[in-house]
Amino acid sequence: MRHLHWIFLLLWLMPGGLVLAADQGAAPAAKVASTAEKPAVPPELASPRDTLATFLGAMNDIKRGDPKRIDDALATLDLSDINPLVRRERGETLAWQLLEVMDRTKVVDLKKVPHRPKGNEWIFARYDQGVIRLKRQEDGRWLFDAASLRQLPAIYESLSKSAPVKGLEDNSEYLPWEIRLQRMMPAPLRHKTLLLENWRWLALLLVVVIGVLADWVVSFLLRRLMRRWLRRSSGDYSTVEDGENRLRPLGLVAMSAVWWIGINAIGLPELALVILSVAVKALASLAAVWAAYRLVDIFAAWLRARAEATDNKIDDVLVPLISRSLKIFVTVVGLIFIADNLNIDITSLLAGLGLGGLAFALAAKDMVQNLFGSVTVLLDRTFTVGDWIVVDDIEGSVEEMGFRSTRIRTFYNSLVTVPNSRFITAKVDNMGKRRYRRYKAHFGIAYDTPPERIEAFCEALRELVREHPYMRKDYFHIYLNDLADSSLSVLVYVFWETPDWATELRERHRFLLDCLRVASELEVEYAFPTQTVYLRNEEHQPPLPGDPPPSQAAQRGRETARQVVARSREALAAE
Repeated sequence: MRHLHWIFLLLWLMPGGLVLAADQGAAPAAKVASTAEKPAVPPELASPRDTLATFLGAMNDIKRGDPKRIDDALATLDLSDINPLVRRERGETLAWQLLEVMDRTKVVDLKKVPHRPKGNEWIFARYDQGVIRLKRQEDGRWLFDAASLRQLPAIYESLSKSAPVKGLEDNSEYLPWEIRLQRMMPAPLRHKTLLLENWRWLALLLVVVIGVLADWVVSFLLRRLMRRWLRRSSGDYSTVEDGENRLRPLGLVAMSAVWWIGINAIGLPELALVILSVAVKALASLAAVWAAYRLVDIFAAWLRARAEATDNKIDDVLVPLISRSLKIFVTVVGLIFIADNLNIDITSLLAGLGLGGLAFALAAKDMVQNLFGSVTVLLDRTFTVGDWIVVDDIEGSVEEMGFRSTRIRTFYNSLVTVPNSRFITAKVDNMGKRRYRRYKAHFGIAYDTPPERIEAFCEALRELVREHPYMRKDYFHIYLNDLADSSLSVLVYVFWETPDWATELRERHRFLLDCLRVASELEVEYAFPTQTVYLRNEEHQPPLPGDPPPSQAAQRGRETARQVVARSREALAAE
Protein backbone atom coordinates (compact mmCIF):
# COMPACT_ATOMS: atom_id res chain seq x y z
CA MET A 1 0.00 0.00 0.00
CA ARG A 2 2.99 2.32 0.55
CA HIS A 3 3.72 2.38 -3.17
CA LEU A 4 0.23 3.11 -4.43
CA HIS A 5 0.80 6.84 -4.52
CA TRP A 6 3.80 6.31 -6.78
CA ILE A 7 1.69 4.20 -9.13
CA PHE A 8 -1.00 6.89 -9.30
CA LEU A 9 1.67 9.51 -9.95
CA LEU A 10 3.06 7.53 -12.89
CA LEU A 11 -0.44 7.07 -14.31
CA TRP A 12 -1.05 10.80 -14.02
CA LEU A 13 2.25 11.67 -15.73
CA MET A 14 1.74 9.27 -18.66
CA PRO A 15 -1.86 9.61 -19.88
CA GLY A 16 -0.85 9.40 -23.51
CA GLY A 17 0.73 6.01 -23.00
CA LEU A 18 -2.41 4.71 -21.29
CA VAL A 19 -4.62 6.01 -24.07
CA LEU A 20 -2.42 4.46 -26.70
CA ALA A 21 -2.42 1.14 -24.90
CA ALA A 22 -6.16 1.28 -24.56
CA ASP A 23 -6.55 2.04 -28.25
CA GLN A 24 -4.22 -0.75 -29.23
CA GLY A 25 -6.09 -3.18 -27.02
CA ALA A 26 -9.49 -2.09 -28.33
CA ALA A 27 -8.70 -2.51 -32.03
CA PRO A 28 -8.82 -6.34 -32.11
CA ALA A 29 -12.03 -6.30 -30.08
CA ALA A 30 -13.63 -3.93 -32.61
CA LYS A 31 -12.65 -6.25 -35.44
CA VAL A 32 -14.17 -9.20 -33.63
CA ALA A 33 -17.37 -7.20 -32.99
CA SER A 34 -17.67 -6.19 -36.66
CA THR A 35 -17.24 -9.82 -37.68
CA ALA A 36 -19.84 -10.99 -35.17
CA GLU A 37 -22.37 -8.40 -36.36
CA LYS A 38 -22.68 -10.11 -39.74
CA PRO A 39 -25.95 -12.07 -39.63
CA ALA A 40 -25.69 -15.82 -39.84
CA VAL A 41 -27.43 -17.67 -42.66
CA PRO A 42 -30.51 -19.59 -41.42
CA PRO A 43 -29.71 -23.31 -41.54
CA GLU A 44 -33.00 -24.08 -43.32
CA LEU A 45 -31.92 -21.81 -46.22
CA ALA A 46 -28.18 -22.48 -46.22
CA SER A 47 -28.14 -24.56 -49.43
CA PRO A 48 -30.43 -25.64 -52.31
CA ARG A 49 -31.11 -28.91 -50.49
CA ASP A 50 -32.05 -27.15 -47.25
CA THR A 51 -34.28 -24.64 -49.03
CA LEU A 52 -36.07 -27.29 -51.07
CA ALA A 53 -36.53 -29.49 -48.00
CA THR A 54 -37.93 -26.52 -46.06
CA PHE A 55 -40.41 -25.68 -48.84
CA LEU A 56 -41.67 -29.24 -49.35
CA GLY A 57 -41.86 -29.93 -45.62
CA ALA A 58 -43.85 -26.73 -44.98
CA MET A 59 -46.32 -27.42 -47.80
CA ASN A 60 -46.85 -31.02 -46.66
CA ASP A 61 -47.44 -29.85 -43.08
CA ILE A 62 -50.07 -27.42 -44.39
CA LYS A 63 -51.87 -30.28 -46.06
CA ARG A 64 -51.72 -32.15 -42.74
CA GLY A 65 -53.56 -29.29 -41.01
CA ASP A 66 -50.87 -26.84 -39.91
CA PRO A 67 -51.62 -23.59 -41.83
CA LYS A 68 -49.02 -21.61 -39.85
CA ARG A 69 -46.28 -23.34 -41.84
CA ILE A 70 -47.11 -21.12 -44.81
CA ASP A 71 -44.69 -18.54 -43.37
CA ASP A 72 -41.83 -21.04 -43.66
CA ALA A 73 -42.83 -21.82 -47.23
CA LEU A 74 -42.92 -18.09 -48.14
CA ALA A 75 -39.47 -17.65 -46.58
CA THR A 76 -38.03 -19.80 -49.41
CA LEU A 77 -39.37 -17.44 -52.12
CA ASP A 78 -37.74 -14.20 -53.24
CA LEU A 79 -40.82 -11.93 -53.19
CA SER A 80 -38.89 -8.67 -53.34
CA ASP A 81 -40.32 -7.76 -56.77
CA ILE A 82 -43.94 -8.06 -55.56
CA ASN A 83 -45.74 -5.02 -54.15
CA PRO A 84 -45.72 -5.15 -50.31
CA LEU A 85 -49.48 -4.47 -50.21
CA VAL A 86 -50.26 -7.84 -51.82
CA ARG A 87 -47.00 -9.66 -51.16
CA ARG A 88 -48.43 -12.23 -48.82
CA GLU A 89 -51.52 -12.98 -50.93
CA ARG A 90 -49.49 -13.36 -54.11
CA GLY A 91 -46.86 -15.33 -52.24
CA GLU A 92 -49.37 -17.95 -51.07
CA THR A 93 -50.68 -18.37 -54.62
CA LEU A 94 -47.16 -18.70 -56.02
CA ALA A 95 -46.23 -21.25 -53.34
CA TRP A 96 -49.11 -23.55 -54.34
CA GLN A 97 -48.40 -23.05 -58.04
CA LEU A 98 -44.75 -23.98 -57.42
CA LEU A 99 -45.79 -27.13 -55.57
CA GLU A 100 -48.14 -28.08 -58.42
CA VAL A 101 -45.37 -27.57 -60.99
CA MET A 102 -42.98 -29.74 -58.95
CA ASP A 103 -45.58 -32.48 -58.56
CA ARG A 104 -46.15 -32.53 -62.31
CA THR A 105 -42.45 -32.49 -63.18
CA LYS A 106 -40.70 -35.20 -61.16
CA VAL A 107 -40.40 -36.85 -57.80
CA VAL A 108 -37.93 -34.76 -55.85
CA ASP A 109 -35.06 -36.76 -54.38
CA LEU A 110 -33.40 -34.49 -51.85
CA LYS A 111 -30.26 -36.65 -51.82
CA LYS A 112 -29.61 -35.65 -55.42
CA VAL A 113 -30.00 -31.95 -54.66
CA PRO A 114 -26.54 -30.48 -54.08
CA HIS A 115 -25.62 -29.35 -50.62
CA ARG A 116 -22.64 -27.30 -51.80
CA PRO A 117 -23.30 -26.40 -55.47
CA LYS A 118 -20.78 -24.75 -57.72
CA GLY A 119 -21.63 -21.16 -58.42
CA ASN A 120 -24.49 -19.05 -57.08
CA GLU A 121 -27.50 -20.79 -58.63
CA TRP A 122 -29.00 -24.23 -59.03
CA ILE A 123 -31.62 -25.10 -61.67
CA PHE A 124 -34.50 -27.26 -60.58
CA ALA A 125 -36.02 -27.77 -64.06
CA ARG A 126 -36.33 -26.11 -67.46
CA TYR A 127 -39.62 -25.55 -69.30
CA ASP A 128 -40.67 -23.96 -72.55
CA GLN A 129 -42.10 -21.00 -70.63
CA GLY A 130 -39.06 -20.50 -68.38
CA VAL A 131 -36.73 -21.93 -65.75
CA ILE A 132 -37.29 -22.76 -62.05
CA ARG A 133 -34.08 -22.19 -60.15
CA LEU A 134 -32.70 -21.35 -56.72
CA LYS A 135 -30.27 -18.50 -56.41
CA ARG A 136 -27.92 -17.47 -53.65
CA GLN A 137 -28.73 -14.04 -52.23
CA GLU A 138 -26.28 -11.44 -50.98
CA ASP A 139 -26.89 -12.46 -47.38
CA GLY A 140 -26.09 -16.12 -48.16
CA ARG A 141 -29.67 -17.49 -48.34
CA TRP A 142 -30.72 -19.78 -51.17
CA LEU A 143 -34.16 -18.80 -52.50
CA PHE A 144 -36.37 -19.40 -55.53
CA ASP A 145 -35.38 -16.25 -57.39
CA ALA A 146 -37.70 -13.46 -58.53
CA ALA A 147 -37.24 -14.27 -62.24
CA SER A 148 -38.48 -17.84 -61.67
CA LEU A 149 -41.51 -16.55 -59.78
CA ARG A 150 -42.38 -14.18 -62.63
CA GLN A 151 -42.36 -17.12 -65.07
CA LEU A 152 -44.15 -19.47 -62.67
CA PRO A 153 -47.82 -18.61 -63.63
CA ALA A 154 -47.13 -19.34 -67.30
CA ILE A 155 -45.32 -22.59 -66.43
CA TYR A 156 -48.22 -23.65 -64.20
CA GLU A 157 -50.76 -22.81 -66.92
CA SER A 158 -48.97 -25.10 -69.35
CA LEU A 159 -48.89 -27.99 -66.85
CA SER A 160 -52.29 -27.50 -65.18
CA LYS A 161 -54.08 -30.04 -67.38
CA SER A 162 -51.49 -32.78 -66.82
CA ALA A 163 -51.73 -35.25 -63.95
CA PRO A 164 -49.26 -35.39 -61.06
CA VAL A 165 -46.26 -37.69 -61.30
CA LYS A 166 -47.07 -41.25 -60.34
CA GLY A 167 -46.77 -41.76 -56.61
CA LEU A 168 -47.67 -38.16 -55.70
CA GLU A 169 -51.09 -37.25 -54.34
CA ASP A 170 -53.46 -34.72 -55.90
CA ASN A 171 -53.50 -31.36 -54.08
CA SER A 172 -56.88 -30.18 -55.35
CA GLU A 173 -58.59 -30.08 -51.96
CA TYR A 174 -55.79 -27.94 -50.47
CA LEU A 175 -55.41 -25.44 -53.29
CA PRO A 176 -56.56 -21.79 -52.93
CA TRP A 177 -59.87 -20.88 -54.52
CA GLU A 178 -58.09 -18.93 -57.22
CA ILE A 179 -56.45 -22.08 -58.58
CA ARG A 180 -59.58 -24.18 -58.12
CA LEU A 181 -61.77 -21.71 -60.02
CA GLN A 182 -59.23 -21.43 -62.80
CA ARG A 183 -59.25 -25.22 -63.24
CA MET A 184 -63.04 -25.36 -63.31
CA MET A 185 -63.44 -22.77 -66.06
CA PRO A 186 -63.96 -23.89 -69.69
CA ALA A 187 -61.52 -22.80 -72.36
CA PRO A 188 -63.62 -19.89 -73.78
CA LEU A 189 -63.84 -18.24 -70.36
CA ARG A 190 -60.12 -18.63 -69.80
CA HIS A 191 -59.40 -16.59 -72.89
CA LYS A 192 -58.04 -13.08 -72.18
CA THR A 193 -60.05 -10.47 -74.08
CA LEU A 194 -59.26 -7.24 -72.20
CA LEU A 195 -56.53 -7.17 -69.55
CA LEU A 196 -58.13 -10.06 -67.61
CA GLU A 197 -59.48 -13.46 -68.50
CA ASN A 198 -63.20 -13.52 -69.23
CA TRP A 199 -64.08 -15.60 -66.19
CA ARG A 200 -62.33 -13.10 -63.90
CA TRP A 201 -64.47 -10.25 -65.29
CA LEU A 202 -67.62 -12.27 -64.61
CA ALA A 203 -66.37 -13.19 -61.16
CA LEU A 204 -65.68 -9.52 -60.38
CA LEU A 205 -69.21 -8.61 -61.41
CA LEU A 206 -70.63 -11.40 -59.23
CA VAL A 207 -68.51 -10.29 -56.24
CA VAL A 208 -69.75 -6.70 -56.60
CA VAL A 209 -73.38 -7.86 -56.72
CA ILE A 210 -72.95 -10.13 -53.69
CA GLY A 211 -71.29 -7.29 -51.75
CA VAL A 212 -74.16 -4.91 -52.50
CA LEU A 213 -76.67 -7.58 -51.44
CA ALA A 214 -74.71 -8.15 -48.21
CA ASP A 215 -74.84 -4.42 -47.52
CA TRP A 216 -78.61 -4.33 -48.08
CA VAL A 217 -79.32 -7.43 -45.96
CA VAL A 218 -77.14 -6.34 -43.03
CA SER A 219 -78.57 -2.80 -43.10
CA PHE A 220 -82.13 -4.15 -43.21
CA LEU A 221 -81.59 -6.49 -40.26
CA LEU A 222 -79.85 -3.83 -38.19
CA ARG A 223 -82.59 -1.33 -38.98
CA ARG A 224 -85.22 -3.72 -37.65
CA LEU A 225 -83.19 -4.49 -34.54
CA MET A 226 -82.68 -0.79 -33.84
CA ARG A 227 -86.40 -0.14 -34.33
CA ARG A 228 -87.30 -2.79 -31.75
CA TRP A 229 -84.68 -1.57 -29.32
CA LEU A 230 -85.81 2.04 -29.58
CA ARG A 231 -89.40 1.02 -28.88
CA ARG A 232 -88.37 -0.81 -25.72
CA SER A 233 -85.90 1.83 -24.58
CA SER A 234 -87.02 4.79 -22.52
CA GLY A 235 -84.00 6.99 -23.25
CA ASP A 236 -83.82 10.00 -25.52
CA TYR A 237 -81.72 9.13 -28.56
CA SER A 238 -82.66 12.14 -30.62
CA THR A 239 -79.06 13.34 -30.71
CA VAL A 240 -78.00 10.28 -32.70
CA GLU A 241 -78.25 10.94 -36.42
CA ASP A 242 -80.33 9.29 -39.12
CA GLY A 243 -82.96 7.69 -36.91
CA GLU A 244 -83.11 3.97 -37.50
CA ASN A 245 -80.10 4.04 -39.88
CA ARG A 246 -77.58 4.60 -37.10
CA LEU A 247 -75.78 1.34 -37.81
CA ARG A 248 -75.75 1.83 -41.57
CA PRO A 249 -71.89 1.80 -41.68
CA LEU A 250 -71.91 -1.85 -40.55
CA GLY A 251 -73.53 -2.70 -43.88
CA LEU A 252 -70.59 -1.07 -45.64
CA VAL A 253 -68.22 -3.12 -43.50
CA ALA A 254 -70.02 -6.30 -44.57
CA MET A 255 -69.91 -5.21 -48.24
CA SER A 256 -66.18 -4.45 -48.12
CA ALA A 257 -65.52 -7.78 -46.37
CA VAL A 258 -67.31 -9.64 -49.17
CA TRP A 259 -65.37 -7.70 -51.76
CA TRP A 260 -62.06 -8.41 -50.01
CA ILE A 261 -62.73 -12.14 -49.87
CA GLY A 262 -63.93 -12.11 -53.47
CA ILE A 263 -60.96 -10.33 -55.06
CA ASN A 264 -58.56 -12.66 -53.23
CA ALA A 265 -60.52 -15.72 -54.38
CA ILE A 266 -60.47 -14.57 -58.00
CA GLY A 267 -56.69 -14.31 -58.15
CA LEU A 268 -56.22 -11.06 -60.01
CA PRO A 269 -52.90 -9.94 -61.50
CA GLU A 270 -50.60 -8.02 -59.21
CA LEU A 271 -51.41 -4.51 -60.46
CA ALA A 272 -55.18 -5.04 -60.43
CA LEU A 273 -54.98 -6.71 -57.03
CA VAL A 274 -52.99 -3.79 -55.59
CA ILE A 275 -55.47 -1.20 -56.87
CA LEU A 276 -58.58 -3.06 -55.75
CA SER A 277 -57.15 -4.18 -52.43
CA VAL A 278 -56.13 -0.63 -51.50
CA ALA A 279 -59.61 0.64 -52.41
CA VAL A 280 -61.39 -2.13 -50.50
CA LYS A 281 -59.13 -1.83 -47.45
CA ALA A 282 -59.63 1.92 -47.35
CA LEU A 283 -63.41 1.48 -47.63
CA ALA A 284 -63.42 -1.20 -44.91
CA SER A 285 -61.26 0.91 -42.59
CA LEU A 286 -63.32 4.08 -43.01
CA ALA A 287 -66.59 2.16 -42.65
CA ALA A 288 -65.29 0.46 -39.50
CA VAL A 289 -64.29 3.80 -37.95
CA TRP A 290 -67.64 5.31 -38.97
CA ALA A 291 -69.51 2.37 -37.45
CA ALA A 292 -67.48 2.68 -34.25
CA TYR A 293 -68.42 6.38 -34.07
CA ARG A 294 -72.09 5.49 -34.41
CA LEU A 295 -71.81 2.83 -31.70
CA VAL A 296 -70.15 5.39 -29.43
CA ASP A 297 -73.06 7.79 -30.07
CA ILE A 298 -75.60 5.11 -29.15
CA PHE A 299 -73.62 4.16 -26.04
CA ALA A 300 -73.36 7.83 -25.04
CA ALA A 301 -77.10 8.28 -25.51
CA TRP A 302 -77.74 5.26 -23.29
CA LEU A 303 -75.36 6.66 -20.63
CA ARG A 304 -77.07 10.05 -20.86
CA ALA A 305 -80.46 8.46 -20.23
CA ARG A 306 -79.08 6.63 -17.20
CA ALA A 307 -77.43 9.81 -15.90
CA GLU A 308 -80.61 11.85 -16.21
CA ALA A 309 -82.42 9.27 -14.09
CA THR A 310 -80.09 9.99 -11.12
CA ASP A 311 -79.86 13.03 -8.85
CA ASN A 312 -76.05 13.10 -9.02
CA LYS A 313 -74.72 15.72 -11.46
CA ILE A 314 -71.20 14.27 -11.72
CA ASP A 315 -72.39 11.62 -14.16
CA ASP A 316 -73.92 14.38 -16.32
CA VAL A 317 -70.41 15.78 -16.70
CA LEU A 318 -68.74 12.41 -17.23
CA VAL A 319 -71.04 11.31 -20.07
CA PRO A 320 -69.74 13.84 -22.66
CA LEU A 321 -66.18 13.28 -21.48
CA ILE A 322 -66.53 9.51 -21.91
CA SER A 323 -68.07 10.00 -25.33
CA ARG A 324 -65.24 12.24 -26.49
CA SER A 325 -62.59 9.94 -25.01
CA LEU A 326 -64.04 6.95 -26.84
CA LYS A 327 -64.16 8.89 -30.11
CA ILE A 328 -60.53 9.93 -29.72
CA PHE A 329 -59.62 6.31 -28.98
CA VAL A 330 -61.58 5.13 -32.02
CA THR A 331 -59.82 7.72 -34.18
CA VAL A 332 -56.36 6.64 -33.02
CA VAL A 333 -57.15 2.94 -33.43
CA GLY A 334 -58.72 3.66 -36.81
CA LEU A 335 -55.61 5.47 -38.04
CA ILE A 336 -53.41 2.60 -36.89
CA PHE A 337 -55.80 0.10 -38.50
CA ILE A 338 -55.79 1.99 -41.80
CA ALA A 339 -52.00 2.33 -41.75
CA ASP A 340 -51.61 -1.37 -41.00
CA ASN A 341 -53.98 -2.36 -43.82
CA LEU A 342 -52.08 -0.15 -46.24
CA ASN A 343 -48.71 -1.52 -45.02
CA ILE A 344 -47.52 1.87 -43.78
CA ASP A 345 -44.53 1.50 -41.47
CA ILE A 346 -45.82 2.85 -38.16
CA THR A 347 -42.46 2.40 -36.42
CA SER A 348 -40.55 4.66 -38.79
CA LEU A 349 -43.42 7.16 -38.74
CA LEU A 350 -43.34 7.34 -34.94
CA ALA A 351 -39.55 7.59 -35.01
CA GLY A 352 -39.85 10.54 -37.37
CA LEU A 353 -42.35 12.17 -35.05
CA GLY A 354 -39.93 11.62 -32.19
CA LEU A 355 -37.46 14.01 -33.79
CA GLY A 356 -39.91 16.84 -33.20
CA GLY A 357 -40.96 15.60 -29.78
CA LEU A 358 -39.57 18.59 -27.93
CA ALA A 359 -41.33 21.08 -30.18
CA PHE A 360 -44.54 19.10 -29.93
CA ALA A 361 -44.26 18.98 -26.13
CA LEU A 362 -43.86 22.75 -25.98
CA ALA A 363 -46.80 23.23 -28.33
CA ALA A 364 -48.92 20.79 -26.32
CA LYS A 365 -48.16 22.50 -22.99
CA ASP A 366 -51.46 24.35 -22.94
CA MET A 367 -53.35 21.23 -23.95
CA VAL A 368 -51.82 19.26 -21.06
CA GLN A 369 -52.64 22.07 -18.64
CA ASN A 370 -56.24 22.11 -19.85
CA LEU A 371 -56.45 18.34 -19.41
CA PHE A 372 -55.14 18.57 -15.84
CA GLY A 373 -57.58 21.41 -15.21
CA SER A 374 -60.53 19.26 -16.28
CA VAL A 375 -59.27 16.39 -14.10
CA THR A 376 -58.93 18.79 -11.18
CA VAL A 377 -62.49 20.04 -11.59
CA LEU A 378 -63.82 16.47 -11.72
CA LEU A 379 -61.83 15.18 -8.76
CA ASP A 380 -62.42 18.23 -6.56
CA ARG A 381 -66.04 18.57 -7.76
CA THR A 382 -65.50 22.29 -8.10
CA PHE A 383 -68.69 22.61 -10.13
CA THR A 384 -70.97 20.62 -12.39
CA VAL A 385 -73.15 21.32 -15.40
CA GLY A 386 -75.97 23.71 -14.44
CA ASP A 387 -74.15 25.36 -11.52
CA TRP A 388 -74.08 29.13 -11.21
CA ILE A 389 -70.42 30.07 -10.82
CA VAL A 390 -68.29 33.20 -10.69
CA VAL A 391 -64.74 32.90 -12.08
CA ASP A 392 -62.81 36.15 -11.82
CA ASP A 393 -64.91 38.52 -13.96
CA ILE A 394 -67.10 35.81 -15.55
CA GLU A 395 -70.47 34.91 -14.05
CA GLY A 396 -73.05 32.50 -15.41
CA SER A 397 -74.32 28.93 -15.57
CA VAL A 398 -72.07 26.04 -16.63
CA GLU A 399 -73.46 24.73 -19.91
CA GLU A 400 -70.82 22.22 -21.03
CA MET A 401 -67.55 20.77 -19.74
CA GLY A 402 -64.90 19.32 -22.04
CA PHE A 403 -61.28 18.22 -21.94
CA ARG A 404 -59.96 21.54 -23.19
CA SER A 405 -62.47 24.15 -22.04
CA THR A 406 -65.69 24.84 -20.16
CA ARG A 407 -68.56 26.83 -21.65
CA ILE A 408 -70.40 29.25 -19.39
CA ARG A 409 -73.72 30.84 -20.37
CA THR A 410 -73.79 34.33 -18.91
CA PHE A 411 -76.95 36.02 -17.68
CA TYR A 412 -77.05 38.24 -20.77
CA ASN A 413 -77.12 35.00 -22.82
CA SER A 414 -73.62 35.11 -24.27
CA LEU A 415 -71.44 31.99 -24.27
CA VAL A 416 -67.99 32.31 -22.71
CA THR A 417 -65.37 29.60 -23.31
CA VAL A 418 -62.93 29.32 -20.41
CA PRO A 419 -59.76 27.14 -20.74
CA ASN A 420 -59.72 24.47 -18.06
CA SER A 421 -56.15 25.39 -17.11
CA ARG A 422 -57.60 28.53 -15.54
CA PHE A 423 -59.42 26.48 -12.91
CA ILE A 424 -56.14 25.15 -11.49
CA THR A 425 -55.28 28.49 -9.87
CA ALA A 426 -58.41 30.64 -10.23
CA LYS A 427 -60.83 31.34 -7.37
CA VAL A 428 -64.18 29.82 -8.27
CA ASP A 429 -67.27 30.98 -6.39
CA ASN A 430 -69.86 28.24 -6.90
CA MET A 431 -73.20 29.87 -6.23
CA GLY A 432 -74.89 26.61 -7.17
CA LYS A 433 -73.35 24.88 -4.14
CA ARG A 434 -75.15 27.12 -1.67
CA ARG A 435 -77.20 25.08 0.75
CA TYR A 436 -79.42 28.09 1.51
CA ARG A 437 -80.11 31.11 -0.65
CA ARG A 438 -80.33 34.30 1.39
CA TYR A 439 -82.71 37.21 0.97
CA LYS A 440 -82.14 40.43 2.89
CA ALA A 441 -84.42 43.47 2.48
CA HIS A 442 -85.76 46.47 4.37
CA PHE A 443 -89.51 46.95 4.11
CA GLY A 444 -90.38 50.60 4.65
CA ILE A 445 -93.78 51.31 6.21
CA ALA A 446 -95.45 54.62 6.88
CA TYR A 447 -94.56 56.56 10.02
CA ASP A 448 -98.18 56.90 11.09
CA THR A 449 -98.54 53.11 11.47
CA PRO A 450 -99.48 52.22 15.08
CA PRO A 451 -96.91 50.11 17.02
CA GLU A 452 -99.41 47.30 17.60
CA ARG A 453 -100.06 47.05 13.86
CA ILE A 454 -96.30 46.99 13.22
CA GLU A 455 -95.97 44.10 15.68
CA ALA A 456 -98.82 42.25 13.97
CA PHE A 457 -97.26 42.84 10.59
CA CYS A 458 -93.84 41.49 11.66
CA GLU A 459 -95.42 38.41 13.24
CA ALA A 460 -97.45 37.82 10.09
CA LEU A 461 -94.24 37.82 8.02
CA ARG A 462 -92.68 35.32 10.42
CA GLU A 463 -95.68 33.07 10.00
CA LEU A 464 -95.26 33.25 6.23
CA VAL A 465 -91.71 31.92 6.67
CA ARG A 466 -93.03 29.04 8.76
CA GLU A 467 -95.71 28.18 6.20
CA HIS A 468 -93.75 28.39 2.93
CA PRO A 469 -92.31 24.93 2.10
CA TYR A 470 -88.88 25.95 0.76
CA MET A 471 -88.00 28.51 3.44
CA ARG A 472 -85.58 27.82 6.24
CA LYS A 473 -87.45 27.48 9.52
CA ASP A 474 -84.66 27.37 12.09
CA TYR A 475 -82.95 30.64 11.29
CA PHE A 476 -84.57 33.91 10.14
CA HIS A 477 -84.98 37.46 11.42
CA ILE A 478 -87.93 39.84 10.90
CA TYR A 479 -87.94 42.93 13.16
CA LEU A 480 -88.49 46.66 13.12
CA ASN A 481 -84.87 47.55 12.49
CA ASP A 482 -84.56 51.26 11.81
CA LEU A 483 -86.30 54.64 11.83
CA ALA A 484 -85.33 55.73 8.36
CA ASP A 485 -85.63 59.14 6.79
CA SER A 486 -89.02 58.60 5.24
CA SER A 487 -90.25 55.30 6.68
CA LEU A 488 -90.10 52.78 9.45
CA SER A 489 -87.64 50.09 8.27
CA VAL A 490 -88.52 46.44 8.92
CA LEU A 491 -85.56 44.06 8.41
CA VAL A 492 -86.49 40.85 6.53
CA TYR A 493 -83.61 38.34 6.68
CA VAL A 494 -84.70 34.91 5.40
CA PHE A 495 -83.34 31.89 3.47
CA TRP A 496 -84.61 29.42 0.88
CA GLU A 497 -83.41 25.85 0.54
CA THR A 498 -83.79 25.43 -3.23
CA PRO A 499 -81.81 23.33 -5.73
CA ASP A 500 -81.40 26.00 -8.39
CA TRP A 501 -81.83 29.66 -9.19
CA ALA A 502 -85.12 29.19 -11.04
CA THR A 503 -86.75 27.64 -7.98
CA GLU A 504 -85.35 30.43 -5.82
CA LEU A 505 -86.91 33.08 -8.06
CA ARG A 506 -90.26 31.32 -8.02
CA GLU A 507 -90.33 31.00 -4.22
CA ARG A 508 -89.17 34.56 -3.71
CA HIS A 509 -92.02 35.68 -5.98
CA ARG A 510 -94.54 33.77 -3.89
CA PHE A 511 -93.16 35.13 -0.62
CA LEU A 512 -93.20 38.77 -1.74
CA LEU A 513 -96.73 38.48 -3.08
CA ASP A 514 -97.87 37.07 0.28
CA CYS A 515 -96.10 39.95 2.02
CA LEU A 516 -98.17 42.40 -0.03
CA ARG A 517 -101.35 40.49 0.79
CA VAL A 518 -100.55 40.48 4.53
CA ALA A 519 -99.92 44.24 4.50
CA SER A 520 -103.23 44.78 2.74
CA GLU A 521 -105.12 42.65 5.26
CA LEU A 522 -103.51 44.37 8.27
CA GLU A 523 -103.91 47.85 6.72
CA VAL A 524 -100.19 48.47 6.85
CA GLU A 525 -99.10 50.98 4.25
CA TYR A 526 -95.72 50.62 2.55
CA ALA A 527 -94.08 54.04 2.60
CA PHE A 528 -93.09 55.97 -0.47
CA PRO A 529 -89.89 57.99 -0.36
CA THR A 530 -91.22 61.36 0.91
CA GLN A 531 -89.87 64.51 2.43
CA THR A 532 -91.62 66.93 4.84
CA VAL A 533 -90.60 70.62 4.67
CA TYR A 534 -90.64 72.25 8.11
CA LEU A 535 -90.78 76.07 8.28
CA ARG A 536 -89.23 77.23 11.51
CA ASN A 537 -90.61 80.26 13.34
CA GLU A 538 -87.73 82.35 14.59
CA GLU A 539 -89.86 83.94 17.41
CA HIS A 540 -89.40 82.53 20.94
CA GLN A 541 -91.80 79.68 21.67
CA PRO A 542 -92.86 79.38 25.34
CA PRO A 543 -93.10 75.88 26.82
CA LEU A 544 -96.41 74.09 26.49
CA PRO A 545 -98.49 73.44 29.63
CA GLY A 546 -97.91 69.66 29.47
CA ASP A 547 -94.15 69.79 29.09
CA PRO A 548 -92.20 68.99 32.28
CA PRO A 549 -89.59 71.38 33.55
CA PRO A 550 -86.01 70.60 32.43
CA SER A 551 -85.08 69.15 35.83
CA GLN A 552 -87.86 66.49 35.55
CA ALA A 553 -87.61 65.66 31.83
CA ALA A 554 -85.11 62.84 32.26
CA GLN A 555 -87.11 61.24 35.06
CA ARG A 556 -90.30 61.36 33.00
CA GLY A 557 -88.52 59.73 30.05
CA ARG A 558 -87.31 56.84 32.22
CA GLU A 559 -90.76 56.26 33.67
CA THR A 560 -92.35 56.32 30.24
CA ALA A 561 -89.84 53.71 28.92
CA ARG A 562 -90.49 51.46 31.97
CA GLN A 563 -94.23 51.63 31.37
CA VAL A 564 -93.89 50.78 27.67
CA VAL A 565 -91.60 47.82 28.45
CA ALA A 566 -93.96 46.62 31.18
CA ARG A 567 -96.90 46.70 28.80
CA SER A 568 -94.83 44.86 26.19
CA ARG A 569 -93.94 42.18 28.73
CA GLU A 570 -97.57 41.81 29.75
CA ALA A 571 -98.54 41.47 26.10
CA LEU A 572 -95.88 38.80 25.56
CA ALA A 573 -96.95 36.96 28.72
CA ALA A 574 -100.57 37.06 27.58
CA GLU A 575 -99.59 35.42 24.26
